[in-house]
Amino acid sequence: MTNVDSTRNDPDRGGVYLTITAIIQAICVLGLVLYVLRRDWENVVLTACVIVLTLVPTLLWRRYRILIPPEFQVVSALFVFLSIFLGSVRGYYSYWWWDVVLHTSSGFLLGIVGFLSVFLLNRTDRIPREIRPIFLCFFAVTFAVTLGVVWEIFEFACDRIAPGMDMQSAKSGVRDTMHDLIVDTVGAIVVAIMGWAYLKGGRFSFLADGIKGFLAKNPRLFARKEKTS
Repeated sequence: MTNVDSTRNDPDRGGVYLTITAIIQAICVLGLVLYVLRRDWENVVLTACVIVLTLVPTLLWRRYRILIPPEFQVVSALFVFLSIFLGSVRGYYSYWWWDVVLHTSSGFLLGIVGFLSVFLLNRTDRIPREIRPIFLCFFAVTFAVTLGVVWEIFEFACDRIAPGMDMQSAKSGVRDTMHDLIVDTVGAIVVAIMGWAYLKGGRFSFLADGIKGFLAKNPRLFARKEKTS
């Protein structure tokens, strides 16, 4: 299921990342079969969603010829697996620390998305060139925190419409929201620090390898147009 083409430039490290992704997919497929046999249709739908989401990199390659580096594939697959399969399907949200871990991870993941969005756009002619590193890092944090706020609004709306969902604790809704936003911010700040270190000196190989891999595997996305006089 995994996108084998994205390991061409670094087969050893890429193979490890994609093996982890393949293991996650195999566990989900096994779970899907068991839930179908049990006729547990709610978990069938949720597990199927996990499998589809982990296949997004492969779908991007087949449809748009966009290669996602294995570093980012495994991070996104792990997050989906932990949040939906283990969290919602297997009920791990009953542990108080699980929500903290997932919100910290979401801040980290969204921070990566925010940082990469502007960094990669800066390699094209779609936005002004030479954006300062501090802005890239600031945008990564604000992007992640903003989406974290949107998610908290969604949880609040769901609880108002269907109180039985209890997405926010009835006894500590405000505290739950604040804890979630704080750990979202912490995760995003970690990415911003990594991004700053990468822009200044090329350190933090995880983020650097992912960025370099994406640039190397998708050169046509970043070709600047020739200006005509």
